[in-house]
Amino acid sequence: MKVIKTIAEMKQLRKNLAEPVGFVPTMGYLHEGHLSLVRQARADNPSVVVSIFVNPTQFGPHEDFERYPRDTQRDLALLEKERTDIVFMPSAAEMYPAGFNTWVEVSKITQRLEGACRPGHFRGVTTVVAKLFNIVQPARAYFGQKDAQQAIVIRRMVADLNMNLEIITLPTVREPDGLAMSSRNTYLNPEERRAAAVLYQALSTVKRLYFQGERNAAYLRQHMTTIIHKQPQASIDYVSIANHETLEELDTVTPPALVSLAVRIGKTRLIDNIVLE
Repeated sequence: MKVIKTIAEMKQLRKNLAEPVGFVPTMGYLHEGHLSLVRQARADNPSVVVSIFVNPTQFGPHEDFERYPRDTQRDLALLEKERTDIVFMPSAAEMYPAGFNTWVEVSKITQRLEGACRPGHFRGVTTVVAKLFNIVQPARAYFGQKDAQQAIVIRRMVADLNMNLEIITLPTVREPDGLAMSSRNTYLNPEERRAAAVLYQALSTVKRLYFQGERNAAYLRQHMTTIIHKQPQASIDYVSIANHETLEELDTVTPPALVSLAVRIGKTRLIDNIVLE
C-alpha cells in the first residue's frame, strides 16, 4: 500500500494501476461503513484508491472542522488490512492552492434538507469530489447510503457533466441498536449514545406503517416527530419524506421515497434515512 500526499505523485502512480480503478473518498476516522465500501471496491476492481481528506470547504463557519475526529495511523492500518493499493492524503493547501477560485455547484436538489440547513455545504462537497475524480480517474466510486442526499447530488453532477465513471451506493451499516455508523458518533457521551437510537426507531416506525398500507406523508412525518420529541436529549433539524430523485416533499408516498431526518442529540448533529421501495 502506498500513501501519497501530492496530486503530482498521485497522477504519476495512477498511470501504472491495473484497470478498472475503484475509488472510495473519505474524510478518515474510518468505521465499518467506510470499510464495507473499500471491500466492495476491492471485489469489483483490480485496483483500489482511498482518499482521506477532511475537506474544509464543506464545513460552515460554526461547524466542527477543527474538532472533526482524526486518527491517521489507525486509518492506514485498517486500509492495509483491506489490501488498498493507494491512500491519497493531500493537505488543504495541496487541494486548494493560493488563488483557487473555481467551484462546482449542483442546483435545486442542494437547496433542500442538508443544503437548507448547511448553506454552502454541497458546493464544497461537489467541488472536492469533482477534483478527486479528475485526479484519481476511477471507473467506479463508492458512497454510503447514510449520506443519501450527498450520493444523489454526486450522481447528478456525474450525469450532468458527462463524467466517465459509475457511482455505486451501498447500504448503511448500523450498530446493533440501529444507529447508523458515523465518525461523529464518537462525540456522544454514554447517555447521548443511548438516546441516539431514537433516530432509527422513528425511521423503523415509518417503514412499518408504510408496509401496513399508510401513504399519507404528513401523517408519517408527524409520527416521526412525535417519537423523536419523546426523547428529551433530541431536537429536530428536519424530518422529510421526499421524492428520491428531486427531494421534493411528498403528499402521498410513492416509491421510491426517501425518508430522512437530521436530529441533534445534545450538541451532536446526526443524520439518517431509509428508502421506501
